[in-house]
Amino acid sequence: QVQVVESGGGLVQPGGSLRLSCTFSISIYTIYTMGWYRQVPGRKRELVAQMNSGGITYYADSVKGRFTISEDKAETSVYLQMNTLKPDDTAVYYCNIIIGPKNYWGQGTQVTVSS
Repeated sequence: QVQVVESGGGLVQPGGSLRLSCTFSISIYTIYTMGWYRQVPGRKRELVAQMNSGGITYYADSVKGRFTISEDKAETSVYLQMNTLKPDDTAVYYCNIIIGPKNYWGQGTQVTVSS
């Protein structure tokens, strides 16, 4: 069973920054796509940022220019650097990896942007 573990969430003031980390128990070279999603109560989980095995990235319009997804092959990790955070960024953030036909999710980490 592939383990996916997020960390790095917390409380931050508007305009601040956070860096989320996601580690997984499998070689990064077997992963087709790595991504970050977020969800608020009562709403559908939405894709925030994604990177495929070729290094091509995707960002939701709401985070373009503020968030950056990156990987560390040696650490089998993927990161989400979040800058200029807004209250609307408040959500539970989930790491997702796709290996072949299978999706794997972490348990989620809470990000709260509030003064």
